[in-house]
This record gives sequence, structure tokens and C-alpha cells, in this order.
Amino acid sequence: MAGAKAARMPLLDHLREFRKRIVRSVSAILLAALIGWFFYNEIIAKLAEPVCDLALAQRTGSDTCGSLYISGVLGPLNLQIKVALLTGLIIAAPYWLYQLWAFIAPALHRKEKRNSVFFFVAATPFFAAGTFLGYAILPLAIKVLFGFTPDALNNLVKFDDYLDFVMRTILVFGLAFELPVFLVTFNLIGFLSGVTILRPWRIWVFCIVLFVAGFSPSADPLSMILLAIPLIILYLLSGVFALWNDKRRAKKEIPLD
Repeated sequence: MAGAKAARMPLLDHLREFRKRIVRSVSAILLAALIGWFFYNEIIAKLAEPVCDLALAQRTGSDTCGSLYISGVLGPLNLQIKVALLTGLIIAAPYWLYQLWAFIAPALHRKEKRNSVFFFVAATPFFAAGTFLGYAILPLAIKVLFGFTPDALNNLVKFDDYLDFVMRTILVFGLAFELPVFLVTFNLIGFLSGVTILRPWRIWVFCIVLFVAGFSPSADPLSMILLAIPLIILYLLSGVFALWNDKRRAKKEIPLD
């Protein structure tokens, strides 16, 4: 069996396979980062919209844009490199997620590999939905956070810190939305049953809230709630689908008289 052969793969072969997947993932991220490098101005103008209209400020020749600023001689260069790399990380996410799955896939049997095609089909739209939600709540989250600024004080925000916050928010939302993809794929290959997924639902809900609190770049309750609620719903829907799939699989395995 292919799965048995993969299970006996020596440790060095596993390390070589892991290195190959890492090299491919990094190469894809760097290639996608070229998009962020060449479209840097358009990207920062779009991401700065919740704070200021950067495109308008550039057209009018203004030397200020709301409360955003850049400092240091290397500040502008570091900002462009950071935006390019984070853009590459987000754009190439479906590919490096595929590489992660491909590292696991050799241990699967042929039938399980056919079922795992769901992962490749679903990973990209779910990641895109997560990034869209992350971008959509940014204006509201930033407005809430800026609202804590005391009266009569100016809140000056370093531009690279702001963009780091924005890009990490989008990335975290995108990765979080991969949870149902992994759960359903593991169910399709027979690794997780619907009962196993749903029985510890209190623990799952707690872990989701803990993940959101720990990895969300924003500490405001609003953005954490807006991420936690969809994740909990997606988790429950994944469990319901897994239960249905288990029943369907069990009916197929019942021998006919």
C-alpha cells in the first residue's frame, strides 16, 4: 500500500520532503511579493483608506495624511519591503497551504487522496472570504480603537506599524477561515468523525475564542467578536456536514442481503 510505504519513510526522507515543501512555499511567496513591490503605492493607498485618503493627498501634493507618518532614513524602504512580503504571504497562501497538505498527503491511501481534493478546491475561496471579512471590518475596528484617544491629544500612528496591523489582521482572518476546510477534509479521509468533531464543542468554542484573543492583531472586543462568531458557525457547520457524511458512508458499508 502507498500509505504503508510512506509510513516507513526514513526520517531523512521526511526532512528532505519538508525542505522541498518549504523551498517551494518560500519561492512562491517571494514571487508573489513582486506584485506587492510593483503595486506598492496602490496597495498602501487602499489600506490607508480607514485613516486617510492617501491617493487624494498624493494627487493634491499634500505632505500630510491624517495621523500617519514615516520616520527614519530607512523607513520608506523598510515599509515597502514589509508590504511586499506581507502581500506575497497573503497572495501565495493557497499555494503554501497546498504544500502543507502535500507534506501530509503521502501518508494517505489512494482513496483518501482522491477525497482530499476537496482541500485544494475549498482552501482558496475560504481564505479569500476570510481576508475579505478582515478587510471589511478594518474601518470599524480602527474607528473603535482611535476612539480611546483622550480628548485634546493627537494620535500619531507610524505608517509601517499601521500597515503591519492591517496586513496581519487580513492574514489572520484568512487563515482562521481555513478551519472548516481542514475539519471537513479530515472527515472525508476518515481521520475525524462528526461525533469526534462535535462532542467536545465547548472545548472547540473555548479554543476558538482563545485563538482569536491570542492571535488577533487588534485587542478591541468588536473585531474579536466579528472573527469568533463566524468561526464558531463554520465549526458547527463542519461538524454537521461530517455527521451527514458519516451516515452516508455507513450506509454504503452495510452489506446487501
